[in-house]
Amino acid sequence: MALLRTMEPEWLDEIPADDFRAIRSRRDLKRINAFMLQTAILARLLTRHQTTPPRRIIELGSGDGTFMLGVARRLASVWPEVHVVFLDRQNIVSDETRENFRALNWQTESVSADVFDFLSAQKPGSADIVTANLFLHHFSEQALSRLFAFAAQLAPLFVACEPRRSSSALIASHMVIALGCNDVSRHDAVVSVRAGFSGQELSKLWPQDRGWNLQEQPALPFTHCFAARRIERAGHADV
Repeated sequence: MALLRTMEPEWLDEIPADDFRAIRSRRDLKRINAFMLQTAILARLLTRHQTTPPRRIIELGSGDGTFMLGVARRLASVWPEVHVVFLDRQNIVSDETRENFRALNWQTESVSADVFDFLSAQKPGSADIVTANLFLHHFSEQALSRLFAFAAQLAPLFVACEPRRSSSALIASHMVIALGCNDVSRHDAVVSVRAGFSGQELSKLWPQDRGWNLQEQPALPFTHCFAARRIERAGHADV
């Protein structure tokens, strides 16, 4: 029987960014991303759907920027001089992380804002790619439809990696203690899977104007992938 999608608050979103439990949980999240092979999955999705080097990438819910740094290290040799915008409610990207991006010849910019306030203020076509990693599951279907409507105006490619909502993933989420995760991470891992996605749930929320190629599928044991690419028409190139 398929698991019904349920949502409840994640503790990391509710405690101050400088709280020691939050700092520890962000370190735990790096372990979880590594265990799930998230950087490899997202890098592969990006190169599959983006045929030319992008100029500007916007990452929604970017956290401390280290996840995108892992992606950049995989892509910098073929995608030079990319400008990355980190969007998060808190600016916690360290100087060290920014320097690591500069070493790859990528530029960074941090924006602390609500995702809807930010997206609604952007000029249409002002980015090449919008990405999200373990971020969309925080939103209801109604909110996601609104977010997708903004994203579709902003860039010709949207790519996301989210928790897969399945029995096996739920069992695994109860076992992150084996990775040394603290109480915040153990709680949020279970909540994330229950709020995750399966089937074509995200595709159904994307604007249905037939101008997009949508692909949605599982990747490896615990990840759910979604990509929306604007279809090029004869005589009309993507922005």
